Amino acid sequence: MSLAKTALIAHTHNLDLVIRHVLAGLGHGIHAGRERGAGVEFSEYRAYAPGDEWRRVDWKLLARADRYFVREAERDSHVAVWLVLDASASMLEPSREVDGVDKLAYARTLLGCVAAIAQRQGDAFGLVILGGGKVQFTPALRGPRQLQRVLLQLSRAQADGALPDADTLRASLHFAQFPSVIFAASDLLDWPSPLSQALTRLRGMRHDVRVLCLQTQAEVDASFSSTPAYRDPEQGAGVVRFGADLADGYRRNRDEHFTQVKAQCRKSDIPLVAARIEQPPGEVLRLWLHRPGSRP
Repeated sequence: MSLAKTALIAHTHNLDLVIRHVLAGLGHGIHAGRERGAGVEFSEYRAYAPGDEWRRVDWKLLARADRYFVREAERDSHVAVWLVLDASASMLEPSREVDGVDKLAYARTLLGCVAAIAQRQGDAFGLVILGGGKVQFTPALRGPRQLQRVLLQLSRAQADGALPDADTLRASLHFAQFPSVIFAASDLLDWPSPLSQALTRLRGMRHDVRVLCLQTQAEVDASFSSTPAYRDPEQGAGVVRFGADLADGYRRNRDEHFTQVKAQCRKSDIPLVAARIEQPPGEVLRLWLHRPGSRP
């Protein structure tokens, strides 16, 4: 059943349809923007302006004051949600169990779900795509049109080349000028990396940073086929075959690598969710949205 839910990602190119299907099974009350007291708490009233949602109008105050006022939440004024997608070449790694699903497709589905939740809650949200040595921005805005802009850019994202270098990413951190919740999806195979340095720096700037590490089931249990030859998609050098004699060394290196990743995330107070792309998206999304120490 879990594989069937994941297979939906491959069976349609309509990202909006997949997202609605995933979110339908989650129920209500998941708040991507809940952060250190700056969540949905009431802050102040302000005069209604064209374009404000009617559900935010305080009707009791209207009866007393004969004017329209909107309830302003702390998060509406000060917190933005940023989606960060690793679109380097290694994200093309496909599942060996679910045809048509790769890391990139799974990542953009989960990020699209976070965008839909942010839009539903009235948050401003934006997108950062990292791939081909470049940074592509979609500025943070609110509303249904912004959701369609973000989903379009996610749908168009192609895994290519390597991550941007450290100088390029460091110069790009201006996107998080205000308190932000940052959801970053990557396979974290390159660590430490310009991305890890940028995420650590953002956390040091007091942003709420949450990382999703995606792997395939074959990567987790070393069940690669020994028939095909493999080439590093980001370096382009070296062709290897994955035989049974290499499995133990692979597992050892993999365990050492991700032990280092987890240790640095823990040291930097960055919640890390490790998931396989064969898992049901809704199950992984629940874990990613929940910050340890907060109420579910």
